[in-house]
Amino acid sequence: MKLVDLNLDLGERADEPAALFGLATVASIACGGHAGDTASMARAVSFAMARGAAIAALPAYPDRGGMTIPVEDVAAAIERQCAALQKIAKKLGFPAAIVKAHGRLHDDAATDPGIARALLDGAARGLGVTDFAVVGPPKGALLDEAQRRGVRYLREGFADRVYDKAGALAPRSSAAARITDRAAVVRQAIALAATGTLEIICVDADPLVAGDVREALLQNGYLAGNP
Repeated sequence: MKLVDLNLDLGERADEPAALFGLATVASIACGGHAGDTASMARAVSFAMARGAAIAALPAYPDRGGMTIPVEDVAAAIERQCAALQKIAKKLGFPAAIVKAHGRLHDDAATDPGIARALLDGAARGLGVTDFAVVGPPKGALLDEAQRRGVRYLREGFADRVYDKAGALAPRSSAAARITDRAAVVRQAIALAATGTLEIICVDADPLVAGDVREALLQNGYLAGNP
């Protein structure tokens, strides 16, 4: 049986319960693109460290105000965000060695080879480690580029997102993009883990939903420790 990690995106809201960090085995921490600042990153890293969750940088396009940037500037933006988190993480003695893109950057890196290259270039420079892992979909441009470079790749599955018949995620803009029934989220998490093809299951940072998913993965023997 192949074990999977449980990933939550964290450091995005000031009122996040500390208990969420005890549910994740990998905490992806917002590092200044779509959300996050020095204080929130320090808080999130401290909580993850105390609860034994590995940390991942969660860079995004710097588009809080709807701004877009040319592709040649994407790598620099990712580098700044990853470096900001890593500076804090290293100071606390808990460096990050994983990166997971957020939102539109995540989607673009899976389909656009240029964005995939920018994500890996920026992450490598920003994290400043020779051996890091990138989280991404089971196929696509990011996987191809990671394999070409010999970068460790963690194939993800989303417990609370809708997949189409071809196995692609429903567009985020779709009204039916998310699964809202908690029992259905748990069933999908177990089904994804049971495929034996994934290394990490992602779910929304809701204490009840994430708690249910963690318990189900644990009870069914799928939950791993830190990667």
